[in-house]
Amino acid sequence: MRNLDLDLLRTFVAIADAETFAAAAHRVHRTQSAVSQQMQRLEGHVGKTLLVKNGRSKRLTEDGLKLLDYARRIIALNDEANIALAAGPGQADVVRLGANHDMADNILPIMLGRIAKAHPNVLLEIRTGRSPFLMEELRKGELDLAITTRLDPERPRIMLRTSPTVWLCAADFPYERKKPLPLIVSNEPSLFRALAIDALDKAHMAWRIAYLSLNLGAIRAAVRAGLGVTARNIEMLTPDLRVLGEAEGLPRLPDVTFHLYMRDESVSDAVKRVFETFRGMAF
Repeated sequence: MRNLDLDLLRTFVAIADAETFAAAAHRVHRTQSAVSQQMQRLEGHVGKTLLVKNGRSKRLTEDGLKLLDYARRIIALNDEANIALAAGPGQADVVRLGANHDMADNILPIMLGRIAKAHPNVLLEIRTGRSPFLMEELRKGELDLAITTRLDPERPRIMLRTSPTVWLCAADFPYERKKPLPLIVSNEPSLFRALAIDALDKAHMAWRIAYLSLNLGAIRAAVRAGLGVTARNIEMLTPDLRVLGEAEGLPRLPDVTFHLYMRDESVSDAVKRVFETFRGMAF
C-alpha cells in the first residue's frame, strides 16, 4: 500500500475550496499546469476520478468527496505534529486550544491574529474536532481551552458569539417542496443534525439523509455540489450558496451559541491571559 503525498492532498483540498485550478494554483503557489499535473498524479495513485468539470469550475465526484474528508484530517494531523515539535524547551508557552469545525473554519481565524499580536511568546496549538469530543478532551486535561456549542456551567466560560442557524443549499439547487428534503449532515453526535431533524419533525416535513460526513469541509463541498440541504450557522454562507427559509416552507431554526471554556483555575498564567483576551473579542 502506497502512502498519499501530502503536497498532492494540499492541492486537492485547495481545489475543493477554490473550485477552480486557477484559484487553487494561487493558493498553493504553483502554476495552473502544475496543479493539473498534480491532480492527474493523485487520481492515478488512488485509481479514481476525483474531479469533473462543472462549467468553468471543478466539482468533486463521490470518491472526491470521500477523499476530501480524509485529506483534511491527514493534513491537520501533520500540521499539528509540526506545531507540537516546533516549540523547544523555554522557547514559548504552549496553549492547547480546541475548536469545533464551524468556529475553526469561519470565525476563529479572525481572532487568532489578535491573539498572536497580544501574546507573541505564546504558541497556540490548535486542534479541531466536534464539540462533545472537545469537552471530553478538556475534562481529561488534554486541552487548556475549548470552543464548543456545549453547555457546562461548572467550568469557567465566555460566551463568544451567538449565530443564526439557517438552511443552506447550492445557489442553483432545485428545491422541490413536495419531495422529502435531502439532508447533508454530520454523523452523530451533531448539534446541527439534531436541530435540523427536530425542526423538520416538529413541522411534520418529510426528510432523508442524502450525504453523511464527519468533516465540515466535505459537508460544504457536498452542499456546493448540489447534493442537498444542510443546517448550519450563517457564517458558512458564501456567494455560491443560498439560504432557504419560510418562503420555501422550511421551519425556522434556533440560534447557536459558541462558548470558550477554560479547563480549570489550575492552568498556566499564559492560558489565563489568552482566555481573558478572548473575552475582549466576544461578540
